[in-house]
Amino acid sequence: MKVEQIYTGCLAQGAYYIESAGEAAIIDPLRESQSYINKAEKEGAKIKYIFETHFHADFVSGHVDLSSKTGAKIVYGPGAKADFEFHEAKDGEWFEIGEVKIKALHTPGHTLESTTYLLVDEAGKEHAIFSGDTLFIGDVGRPDLAQKGDMTQDDLAAMLYDSLRNQIMPLSDDIIVYPAHGAGSACGKNMSKETSDLLGNQKKSNYALRADMTKEEFVKEVTDGLLPPPQYFAQNVAMNKSETAGLDQILEKGNVPLDIATFEAYANHEGALVLDTRPQSDFIKGHIPNSIFIGINGNFAPWVGALVTDLQQEIVFIAPEGKEEEVVTRLSRVGYDNTLGYLEGGFEAWKSAGKDVADMVSISADQFEEEMKNKELNILDVRKPGEFEAEHIKDADTFPLDFINDNMHQLEHGKEYHVHCLGGYRSVIAASILKSRGYHDVIDIAGGWNAIKKTSIPTTEFVCPSEG
Repeated sequence: MKVEQIYTGCLAQGAYYIESAGEAAIIDPLRESQSYINKAEKEGAKIKYIFETHFHADFVSGHVDLSSKTGAKIVYGPGAKADFEFHEAKDGEWFEIGEVKIKALHTPGHTLESTTYLLVDEAGKEHAIFSGDTLFIGDVGRPDLAQKGDMTQDDLAAMLYDSLRNQIMPLSDDIIVYPAHGAGSACGKNMSKETSDLLGNQKKSNYALRADMTKEEFVKEVTDGLLPPPQYFAQNVAMNKSETAGLDQILEKGNVPLDIATFEAYANHEGALVLDTRPQSDFIKGHIPNSIFIGINGNFAPWVGALVTDLQQEIVFIAPEGKEEEVVTRLSRVGYDNTLGYLEGGFEAWKSAGKDVADMVSISADQFEEEMKNKELNILDVRKPGEFEAEHIKDADTFPLDFINDNMHQLEHGKEYHVHCLGGYRSVIAASILKSRGYHDVIDIAGGWNAIKKTSIPTTEFVCPSEG
């Protein structure tokens, strides 16, 4: 038996390859199906099943394309409904892969069809669970994504409580937990950086698995502090329920070089978004006017999903040399399939052609400190609300990047703003968006909060109110 976790850090997502006696199964595959086919062929195995733990919201799965190329059967949990052919597993149903077995455990709560898959090895020993978004390491899935009609997030949280206690917690402590996500995913609140663990450890350390926890306490703790989900989540769910195009087709259309004239025509006359995916230091030095920075070296796809509100948006992009296919692939993972191509020769070709170039003002934390001594500044902290609440610059305004499209109206044209995040990536994204919308007096603070903390700039820490 072989079990391999295929972890994609930029999405904080875990897919799984299970193989036994010449047969294989894939759990929660990403969109690029060929990599799984290549792996099975290398091992001399045939992919028999594609197990989906639920309809994913944070990425577009490759289940339909993988099934069409291999003949493997797609399996979802009870109650699943989709536009393609799949097997709807019953709670407790067994599936054989070579000499091992997988049992479907219906675990609703994150979504109604959510299912955990229990792997039993050749000797009949329960080896691992593939828990999807039902159980993470250190956390559980958010219960607010599948609200419909009279079904509230509290109702779903109550279901999740029952699923964990009836289906998962009775299992042996030495079973390995393989979740669908780790730290950085928006599918939970506070996941561990670890991507697997023993169930026994989780029973001791995961707040949601406390043995003495009542259902009411669970509902309150799981729903407390939930931020609105990223806007692309609902659109990705819809795509995962339909027959989406394979990555091959998307690359054929989007991974193409564009000369400057064609690039300009797409951007200026057809309304394509100009996306600059180079390192932030390069973008600061010079970029195409009104382009948006989201660097390929950061959490690229989730930030595109959070900030580009229309999945049908046509996109042309600038990429570091050799990264063009990666950009198109990562955009497709979150459903942005209308990439039209990249600027041939990159930004250097644009500059060499004598085209207009913009830059961004970026100052050090020490320079920022000096400016604060001389005048009152408008400071935008674009970190997440929880980061801001923990500690922030005195008199700074919280302006989370996640919600910049909703909060833009709070700013004034012609006013100067100093922008910072934790390390500098998010602040450059925010500044590029503001500049593209006509807020030209935007100054980035290089190094963000990490650099600011090393100065003597006054900060405010969150203080818990005393009890009594």
